[in-house]
Amino acid sequence: MSYEEVALEDMNWDEDLAAYTYECPCGDLFQITLAELRAGEDIGRCPSCSLYITVLYDPEDFADDEDEIPAPAAPTVHPMVVA
Repeated sequence: MSYEEVALEDMNWDEDLAAYTYECPCGDLFQITLAELRAGEDIGRCPSCSLYITVLYDPEDFADDEDEIPAPAAPTVHPMVVA
């Protein structure tokens, strides 16, 4: 049984995590990614404890957003001089 049911609208988007987040009682954050939402997942998990939440949202809102997935940033390559 989930700790709580939370509407997606009540969650916050975290750019650094690339996930929607919601405060967990342990002090960390429940997280669910766009990819998980597009796959129909409705469980937001806390990486620090065993609690999880049920995320309430309309899966159709994410069905056609394939082009809107934030692309991961390309790693910055710095040339290195070796003597």
